[in-house]
Amino acid sequence: MTQVTQPSWPTRIICLTEETTEALYLMAEDHRIVGISAYTMRPARAKKEKTKVSAFINARIDKILELKPDLVLAFSDMQADIVADLIKQGIQVHCFNHRSITDTLQMIKTLSALIGQPEKGEKLVKELTGNLVRISQSAEQLPHKPTIYFEEWFDPLITGIGWVSELIEIAGGIDAYHEFSKQSLAKNRIIEHHQDVIDKQPDIIIASWCGRRFDKNKLLSREGWNTIPAVINDDIYEVNSTDILQPGPAALTDGIEQIHQIIKQWNEKKPN
Repeated sequence: MTQVTQPSWPTRIICLTEETTEALYLMAEDHRIVGISAYTMRPARAKKEKTKVSAFINARIDKILELKPDLVLAFSDMQADIVADLIKQGIQVHCFNHRSITDTLQMIKTLSALIGQPEKGEKLVKELTGNLVRISQSAEQLPHKPTIYFEEWFDPLITGIGWVSELIEIAGGIDAYHEFSKQSLAKNRIIEHHQDVIDKQPDIIIASWCGRRFDKNKLLSREGWNTIPAVINDDIYEVNSTDILQPGPAALTDGIEQIHQIIKQWNEKKPN
C-alpha cells in the first residue's frame, strides 16, 4: 500500500505587509517569520528581530531567495509584480486581498490554516470580534452620532477605505463619505473639490496621512474650512496610520478604540 505523505507546514515565512506579521506574532507563531517589510511597525520588536526584504511595491527578490522561504505572504494588486517575480522563481506565494472587517477576519483564519494552526486563528478572531462587539455596545449608549470626515491623504484629498468606514460606524459615528468606502483604489476615493467637504459639515475630522505626520495647520489654512463644525469646535484629531490604515489586528483594536474615544469625548462636550 502506498503511504500518503503528511503535509509539511511552512516554517520559513516572509510577510510583505505588516498585518500578516502582526497576526503571526499574536498567534505566537512569529518563529516562522524570516523576512518582513521595512514598513512594519507592529509589533515594534519585529524590525529588530526579522530581516527586512521589501518596501510596499518593491522587494529585494535576491534577498528573499537567500532566505529560502517556503511561503511568501503578499497583499493586493499593488504587489502583483512582486508576486509574479517570485512565482517565476518557483516560490510558494499566497496573496491576500482583504478590504473589509469580514475579509480581515477571514485572512486570519486562512493564515492560521496555512500554517496548520487553525485553532489559533479561531481564537484570535474570537478576541478581535469580541472587541468590536464591546465597542459597538458602548457606542449604542451614546446619545448622538457625529458625522466624521476621515482624511487618508491631503493632496489630493483622499478619504477612508472600506474597513475604516466600517470602524467609524461601529465606533458610533457616521462616515461622511460612506459612498466611497467600497472603492479599494485610492484614485477612486479622491474628493475633487474642497467645497464638498465644507458642504458635508462634519462634526469631527480624523486625519491619518499614510506614512506621513498630520499637519493641522495645513488643514486649518484651507479656504472656507473655518465654517466646518469640526474646525470651529477644534474637533480635529490624528490617528496614526499604523493603527488604522493596515487591514489587520491593529485597526480592529487600537484603531477603532481611538476613534471610539474621540466620539465619546465629542458626545461629552455636546449639550443634550
